[in-house]
Amino acid sequence: MSEFRRAVTNRNLSRPAGGATQPGLAEKIIAAASRENPADKALHEELKAQRDIMPGDAAAIAQTVFNYFRWRGWLDLAAPLNLQIRKARELAKHFSEIPESYTDASLVERVAPEWVRGELEISPAWARTIQAEPKLWLRAKPGQGRALVEKLGAAKLEKNLLPDAVQYKGEEDLFRRAEFHAGEFEIQDIASQAVGWLCAPQPGETWWDACAGEGGKTLHLSALMQNKGLIWASDRAEWRLKNLKRRAARAQVFNFRAALWNGGAKLPTKTKFDGVLVDAPCSGVGTWQRNPHARWTTTPADVQELAALQKNLLANVVPSVKPGGRLLYSVCTLTRSETTDVVADFNACFAADFEPLILPQISENQNLPASVPAIFIWPQHLGGNGMFIAGWRRKKS
Repeated sequence: MSEFRRAVTNRNLSRPAGGATQPGLAEKIIAAASRENPADKALHEELKAQRDIMPGDAAAIAQTVFNYFRWRGWLDLAAPLNLQIRKARELAKHFSEIPESYTDASLVERVAPEWVRGELEISPAWARTIQAEPKLWLRAKPGQGRALVEKLGAAKLEKNLLPDAVQYKGEEDLFRRAEFHAGEFEIQDIASQAVGWLCAPQPGETWWDACAGEGGKTLHLSALMQNKGLIWASDRAEWRLKNLKRRAARAQVFNFRAALWNGGAKLPTKTKFDGVLVDAPCSGVGTWQRNPHARWTTTPADVQELAALQKNLLANVVPSVKPGGRLLYSVCTLTRSETTDVVADFNACFAADFEPLILPQISENQNLPASVPAIFIWPQHLGGNGMFIAGWRRKKS
């Protein structure tokens, strides 16, 4: 496990910036970051090269890098980089101590590029949330959330209808915990957990996780299915499927098959599924609290290109949904082009075969709608990433 992943994943990211012991390293990473070389990748490569770096220093350097991009909208980009970094650290510290000293208007104006206003409403609540340090979420095995909290300590069970979501507030390296290696929990954002819960797969059903990536949602579907039935997990990248298989072995998930699929009309199997999940590639606007560099590298052209891809993915999986089966669409973005516009396009093309799936209420104590065919989960709602989820049921006729 890389020191980068430990630094980013664990709560010691919130420690004061001890990374000042190596001030030039954070500056080097920030200077190297670009659209082609995202900050998280540059950070990973640099920390990996620093073989003797202590975990605490790695965490502080990561925090310095992410704070810089989180507060970039407040910086004088013509100033020397070291002064910009110092200013960003001061802004982050001041916001964590006295958040009310920042006006809603200033946050809304500076938190993201101007083009974003054409795709979503930049509300004060969203702006304040994505300027704060992200929370760390774990997913316990079904019914084991409370037991996991007791074992880990420095954790709490979330009081909503996601019964296995656990917020971890400690500083321990979770990847070293025996419970992790025994498959008792996964590190998974609460909004991603909501996707699996809304899929509501049943033991014995057959599902397809069409854009499985490294398998976070595949593992959740399997847990909800009690490891019974069958899940096809596909992705265009073989290395992601290899990581999925490794994770599945640790989690003791055995009811899946992995298959390459490039997203085209030629499907990896002729199986007809009870449920298909298309957790599509997207612009990732919903992750801008955790990945602030992406705010300044994502473009409107990216959004339009991805929206076209998303529409094609949905259209291509349609033949795999059996009569009465469900189709779920999720993206960790909040742009209109990739959410409501994609849904409208699907409805226009496939209204004869599919009807909207009414999704159940996610939370009893958050500002989220109940029983609707599509849900926006904003970061301020559940304290995790932003997510959009829509669903349909194939008509039995």
